[in-house]
Amino acid sequence: MPLHILALCGSQRVRSMSGGLLRACRDLAPAGVAIDLFEHHKDFPLFNPERTDIPSGVRALQEAITAADALLIASPEYAHGVTGTIKNTLDWVVNHAPFAGKPVAVLNPAYQSFHADDALKETLRTMSADLVLDACLRIPVIGSGVDPDRIASEPRFAAPITGALRALVAHVERTNNSV
Repeated sequence: MPLHILALCGSQRVRSMSGGLLRACRDLAPAGVAIDLFEHHKDFPLFNPERTDIPSGVRALQEAITAADALLIASPEYAHGVTGTIKNTLDWVVNHAPFAGKPVAVLNPAYQSFHADDALKETLRTMSADLVLDACLRIPVIGSGVDPDRIASEPRFAAPITGALRALVAHVERTNNSV
């Protein structure tokens, strides 16, 4: 069976570098690995813990998380913080039990940003994600001049992306074999 990785982008931009980074991951995925980019979270209403109805998009995300072997997140930094898009997405699944223990890798798309990267990792730890540090990398595509749809074809980015994916897959395989 193929290994399924669910990818989440923290940017709302259609041609964001974070989205381009995740598409490059999909293009460079090793044989037997499928990376699915989930886009519906960009339309989620603001999280409200008093809300009794769960929006259909949130249900779809919960089902995708449950089915995934691992998660991959790429998100820019806005004003030294995590984007509202990715924070709102995580707020909606904070109590989704299958998220706890799920292997997660975070790709930081900027060379100068570290506040949001640290904050995102702290949020994921708080949510009991299995943060795979060997697969969490800074891949500075923002400001590189590379077209978001050409990231996979750039050796300076393809090599670390491939390395991060190998580390994530190896971690999932080790975890699955130890169960």
